[in-house]
Amino acid sequence: MKALPRALVLAGGGARAAYEVGVLAAIAERAPSLEFPIVTGVSAGAINAVYLAAHPGSLATAAGALRAQWSRLVVERVYRVRPGRLARSLLLGAAHTALGRGGAAAAVHGVVDMSPLREFLGANIDFAQLDANIAARRLRAVALSATSYATGETVTFVHGPPDVPTWRRALRSAVATQLTLDHVMASAALPILFPAIRIDDAFYGDGSVRQTAPLAPAIHLGARAIVVVTQRNDPQQLHPPAPGPPAAPAYPALAEVIGLLLHAIFLDALEADAERLERVNRVVTALPEAQRPDGLRPVRLLMLRPSRDLGALAAGCGVKLPPLVRWLVRGMGGQRATAVDFLSYLLFDPAYTNALIELGYDDVRAHWPRIERFLVATDAGEP
Repeated sequence: MKALPRALVLAGGGARAAYEVGVLAAIAERAPSLEFPIVTGVSAGAINAVYLAAHPGSLATAAGALRAQWSRLVVERVYRVRPGRLARSLLLGAAHTALGRGGAAAAVHGVVDMSPLREFLGANIDFAQLDANIAARRLRAVALSATSYATGETVTFVHGPPDVPTWRRALRSAVATQLTLDHVMASAALPILFPAIRIDDAFYGDGSVRQTAPLAPAIHLGARAIVVVTQRNDPQQLHPPAPGPPAAPAYPALAEVIGLLLHAIFLDALEADAERLERVNRVVTALPEAQRPDGLRPVRLLMLRPSRDLGALAAGCGVKLPPLVRWLVRGMGGQRATAVDFLSYLLFDPAYTNALIELGYDDVRAHWPRIERFLVATDAGEP
């Protein structure tokens, strides 16, 4: 039988996306001829996705190069905090509101400056190579998702051959385009924290914000087997109770609240979509092939998860942040042990990201028999 079209789906998650790099490096080492003709990503996962898709070498070579780039990433190469600019925007907005002049001047163009990341990515991603990889048929399509501020829908930008599929569904659509650095920056532009990115005549922000179906782009592009790398450990895994009597609950700090919201943005929709796909698979496979609705087919899914809580690994690493960022995080309650999830999204430091890469590598090694069975089955065309 013919091999099933295979896709790689990479989730967002700020610095936590380093875990994806370790997973891919380990898989490529054990399956050196493996290819992912369809690659999709969102937010920080979009950065990893387009880097892999635009690399001229094999998956192993690309993953190794991506790992080397992550080892160079520090906060100063990702973002700069500009509290003065934020303060001026808020003061001007308050003054205009008080004077009845409208809120146009209150526009906050991001709490942090993302120009360091733009410069870093611009120097390390060759977008022209995407067309070369498509022409060589090593790549069928790469897709990045962003959120339109004009319509509120998730827009997936698809770079592929002239006949690449596009789609329109409730609150999500796809457009065929030539991907640029603007598309990558838009996909990773978390609202309020990062400035919106203008593409053509509209502004866009992080694609995870309203992406209700993270697996859909890969399926629309023809994938019959999907490998997903998420940064959430097993949601069924129970945390053991702390020894001794339970402590009185403290009112949640702002850092704790933001950490929870970031989890909801980057992780929850992917879990729900994976459950939905598994249910659809059970229904489809229970029907005789002649009775299946047009276009409905089973899609094999492999979810790769960290064996440890990635937030917990950030505990004690706050000192790695620049002094101003550390002061801001502390002011939001980030020093609390329960606020490490928020910290983990910001901690672009090799002490943390290399630990995530090593964890991803070790997790693949521990679960390789299961991963290998999936890859062998999809190569054999097993539904």
